[in-house]
Amino acid sequence: MIFGYARVSTFDQNLDSQIEQLRASNIDRIIQEKVSGVQDQKEELSQLLNQLVRNDTLAVTRMDRLGRNAKQLLELIEDLEERGIHLVILNLGIDTRTPSGKFILTVMAAFSELDRTMIKEKQQAGIAVAKRKGTYKGRKQKFGLEHEGINHAIELHETTSKTVKEICKITNISEATFYRRWREYQRVKTNDSC
Repeated sequence: MIFGYARVSTFDQNLDSQIEQLRASNIDRIIQEKVSGVQDQKEELSQLLNQLVRNDTLAVTRMDRLGRNAKQLLELIEDLEERGIHLVILNLGIDTRTPSGKFILTVMAAFSELDRTMIKEKQQAGIAVAKRKGTYKGRKQKFGLEHEGINHAIELHETTSKTVKEICKITNISEATFYRRWREYQRVKTNDSC
């Protein structure tokens, strides 16, 4: 079965041109949705993707109807391919039911993988340089000593008889985070008193 998916970002936008293009491509059923592309949850698209079975085809007028960024799109394309579901992108002439369509998507996936690898390599090279210079501090702490929840947890630990487990439940931080910050707090306190 061939399913078409048409989406616009706002309720005042019109789906007519997408629907017309999909109908011209002999689509069995068209799913319509009005939701922003930046939103992670597209209910109609999610339901459609869940009901697709092997040898079904998903057709869209443009690639950006399925998602806003390349990573999101390639993850979806890989998922469809693993499940044996074909993809047709009308404006690009991509049809994974054909060898050339499969080839184009394979090349796109390869470029995306290369891009991800190059980003990781640049990151690792930058970290290595920062370590050699002695300026590498690691990932920025989400919960530093100045964090409101940490301050509250330390205050509770010093002024009440509550257990660490109870304190962490109250302040919504993990026990591991509490202990790391507690040790850091003790070091700072000791250095300040010297």
